[in-house]
Amino acid sequence: MSASRIAIIIPHYDDHDRLGRCLAALAPQIGAGDEVVVVDNASPRRPHVPEGVRLVVEAEKGAAVARNRGVAETVAPVLLFLDCDCVPARDWLATARGLAERADLIGGTVTVFDESPPPRSGAEAFETVFAFDNRGYVERKGFSVTANLLTHRKVLDTIGGFRPGLSEDLEWCRRATAAGYRLVHEEAIRVAHPTRRDWPALEKKWRRLTEETWGLGRQDARGRALWAARALAMPLSIPAHAPRLLRHPDLAPREKARALSTLARLRLRRAGWMLAQAAGRGI
Repeated sequence: MSASRIAIIIPHYDDHDRLGRCLAALAPQIGAGDEVVVVDNASPRRPHVPEGVRLVVEAEKGAAVARNRGVAETVAPVLLFLDCDCVPARDWLATARGLAERADLIGGTVTVFDESPPPRSGAEAFETVFAFDNRGYVERKGFSVTANLLTHRKVLDTIGGFRPGLSEDLEWCRRATAAGYRLVHEEAIRVAHPTRRDWPALEKKWRRLTEETWGLGRQDARGRALWAARALAMPLSIPAHAPRLLRHPDLAPREKARALSTLARLRLRRAGWMLAQAAGRGI
């Protein structure tokens, strides 16, 4: 196999329409030396991929496993991770290619859009304000989401791949930076992600994130006590974050009211989940 300049790795499970939209936006950008791999987690129906895109089936479930399989199936020195429900900008690949040597890990920008007509639901309005602040994640929390992450194969060769069952993007990025690799945010590498349409979808997302974040912490008495303290502080984030929501220029007054209700409901629900975890009951 000849060496390729860049490999794009896209995990997928049973989200065919969004995968099709993602690949339609990506296809015109693919060059002759690029590798594009969709790693399907054994969906009930095998997805269709266009010419120039390789499909690999990974029986073990989980995006971390799928990304690791994609790395193993490619040879390019530069790796781009993209989620199947994201829509890359027209210049996404060219921009990433041009900036690849800026750092060892580069977290791009993730904007959001609605898939349903207005007015926004509470979940859509909430995500319009709070979802995917990747610059903040990189600069304040030391990680980038894997929905739009550029890195180099040498990094994975050195520190290993993504670990299932955790907040894999956070854990992997912090493991990389602890090993001395440099992480930056790059505004120009842009993809768009759909907002969650309703409360069940938003709740599912945050239940998963809460479980994965719990898995990163210490499970001894001190760790549980610190987790419980974070849970008890969670309601305080409602008035702290409400002004940001209420000042948002893209939300109509009715949407702001829905988003405020969703903010309160979600933070209280997360507090309950976290207290249950601290008590050893799970969620």
